[in-house]
Amino acid sequence: MAFWAWNIVAPLGARYTQEMGLTPTATAVLVAMPIFVGSLGRIVVGAMADRFGGRVMFTFVLLGSVPPVLLVALGGTLGSYAVVLGAGLLLGIAGTVFAVGIPFVSAWYEPARRGFATGVFGAGMGGTALAAFLTPRLVSAMGYLATHLLIAGLLVAMAALVWYNVKEAPGWQRNTSPVVPKLKEAAGLAVTWKLCFLYAIVFGGFVSFATYLPTYLRDVYDFDPTAAGTRTAGFAVAAVIFRPIGGVLADGIGSKPVVLASLAGIAVLAYIVNLRPDGEIPAGLTFVAMASALGLGAGGVFAWVGRLSPPGKVGSISGIVSAAGGMGGYFPPLVMGATYNAADNSYFIGLMLLVVTAVAAFVFTLAVVRLPAAVEAPGHADEGYGRPDS
Repeated sequence: MAFWAWNIVAPLGARYTQEMGLTPTATAVLVAMPIFVGSLGRIVVGAMADRFGGRVMFTFVLLGSVPPVLLVALGGTLGSYAVVLGAGLLLGIAGTVFAVGIPFVSAWYEPARRGFATGVFGAGMGGTALAAFLTPRLVSAMGYLATHLLIAGLLVAMAALVWYNVKEAPGWQRNTSPVVPKLKEAAGLAVTWKLCFLYAIVFGGFVSFATYLPTYLRDVYDFDPTAAGTRTAGFAVAAVIFRPIGGVLADGIGSKPVVLASLAGIAVLAYIVNLRPDGEIPAGLTFVAMASALGLGAGGVFAWVGRLSPPGKVGSISGIVSAAGGMGGYFPPLVMGATYNAADNSYFIGLMLLVVTAVAAFVFTLAVVRLPAAVEAPGHADEGYGRPDS
């Protein structure tokens, strides 16, 4: 539900473009704005999750997402770009939910099973599929204002469900250390920044495609908002399915092979997307394969996070890493909008930048990311916690 709220602007990007007379760059800024705050906010919310626990923070994030959703409804009704843009900024609150769930879920599982656990939780990014598939249809069936009121009501209902039914893991202990020193300590670990870079590619790639794909499909394949939303939902579903698969594979064979396979697939598929495969099936299979590669990598990277994070610091480390993933999804839509060649309907520059970045990440993972053997070995995750040389 939080990810649906986080992504309610993007599926209606074509509508805002037409009604407000936006340029491609202005549209890109609009759809990317929720990602910005959602990314940076994860750093603080992750640390708060270590202190207050998942029950409190899930409820806070869900209820805190309601006013921005209502503000989007107001801005869209008034046809005000400034109001929708400001509301999009505040919608970032919904995107911080990821930094709550990772420490909450990790506490319930032994380290060797955390790839599976965080992968299943990460499948909640399927909320972007709900947004892409349902939002345009609900707007057509119920009206713009009624759709946003419905989403706000569902957020309140989910917050109540969490508050009255969710409990912390039996072994969970509140970390009452000051937030800033915790974040500094997490940021001082080399492994944190290595995983930040990788997660910025795999999850950032998913977020950027999920938010900008409706616009891309409109420009390149001339789809209407509903048709583009349907295909974007399919993209998100494929990523959702492969995220827990990536986590399970990482539990079994280690994260490194999983992440390497993901990055290789992203590089190849980004180049194929640039060729603009013709026909429903070739194009559809290409985007589904891209989503699968991104989901696989996201599951593999966060399996590393679950294994390496010491008790009481999962929230701080996952907050920083997931923030990097969100920021990785913030800039690509801006680049795509700024480099779009309207004469040729081409996104060549943006897609080639993704190819180069994925190749660089592949080489980086192969040559530089060398985690302690005791940590990376399947079934052994209690050693090497918090070591700066990790």
